Amino acid sequence: MSGVIDRFLTYVKIDTQSSEMSEESPTTAKQHDLAKYLAEELRSMGASDVRYDDRYCYVYAKIPATDGGAQPKTIGFLAHMDTSPEVSDTDVKARIVAYEGGDIVLNEEGPIVLSEKDFPELADYVGKHLIVTDGTTLLGADDKAGVAEIMTMADTLLKHPEIKHGPIALCFTPDEEVGAGVDYIDLQALGADYAYTVDGGRLGELEYECFNAAAATITIIGRSVHPGTAKGKMINAIRVAMELDAMIPATERPETTEKYEGFFHATRIAGETEGAVMSYIIRDHDRAKFEEKKQRLTGLVAALNEKYGAEIATLTMKDQYYNMREVIEQGNQFLVDNAVEAMKKLGITPIVQPIRGGTDGSRLSYMGVPCPNLCTGGENFHSRYEYACVESMEQIVKLLTALAIGE
Repeated sequence: MSGVIDRFLTYVKIDTQSSEMSEESPTTAKQHDLAKYLAEELRSMGASDVRYDDRYCYVYAKIPATDGGAQPKTIGFLAHMDTSPEVSDTDVKARIVAYEGGDIVLNEEGPIVLSEKDFPELADYVGKHLIVTDGTTLLGADDKAGVAEIMTMADTLLKHPEIKHGPIALCFTPDEEVGAGVDYIDLQALGADYAYTVDGGRLGELEYECFNAAAATITIIGRSVHPGTAKGKMINAIRVAMELDAMIPATERPETTEKYEGFFHATRIAGETEGAVMSYIIRDHDRAKFEEKKQRLTGLVAALNEKYGAEIATLTMKDQYYNMREVIEQGNQFLVDNAVEAMKKLGITPIVQPIRGGTDGSRLSYMGVPCPNLCTGGENFHSRYEYACVESMEQIVKLLTALAIGE
């Protein structure tokens, strides 16, 4: 196997799932396991200024310039170490399938099947090699594929000092999946003038537009009364929560939207008669529509309180990140143009599209480091049906190398 695949298969065995419920940073201590591993690997391959932040779980490193002349600006490459809280990544059992079409049985018990019917994009991978799991966990290509590709690019350049390039910065972050990936990033340690996150999907994807994003929590206080004498007295917090969710149009959910359409996504509900807690994420590419959605949720909560004649529902909401397009189009379009040109030279068809999500680059762009997002070669992220294409990952290493050396 190639170096990038060997690395990837090693990294996915390390449990790094982040948590939406934790107030700690990182949200799970186990993310440190991969961080320490990467720091040691970077030191062993000869990277400079390797720093492992043992408090907040970031890894930084540099590849010094080799050209000896006037130093160009520093280009950075970032990927996140954590995996989604939505599906377990404990004891990932990855295997490589030579895909010749049809369904892939991930696990005969159940059974769990990666089917052409449900995932028609599989047709694009006939004749390729796909890395899949046994269906009991996600794979972790989001974003350990990105980590492996950056590490392999770094190893290539460090082993071949005859390849001329300017200064390169590397950074691996925690907690991206819960919107906290750059909460404690040290921009001085990163040391990049501009950068790319490697956190996208299929080969060729390039994104410089993303959602504006907010997270909301609604706490509902109910009133429990014996059900036999509850008429006119009981306020069932569970039913109030259901009532609130029903007030959000079905056309504004993730499962009914695409492209530039925004949504409200209910990510958690828990409760009993006397109390319930609901969590939502709010997304829209358009800033005005984003602000309108936040105001609408505020209004729905106010309407419930008016209906029940008391402050039974409390809303807390915070912005998470904003659409990076505004930053990229203010003098940083060259980052997109360079990536498109590098892809074309490698025979990769560029797929420039808005990302229906966000990356660490979304916030970094507003912190002074313009940062579009590149592909990783994975599909079906946050899912037990996740897979990554071997040939795509190998091409992405070449893409990162081309961008690093300015070709």
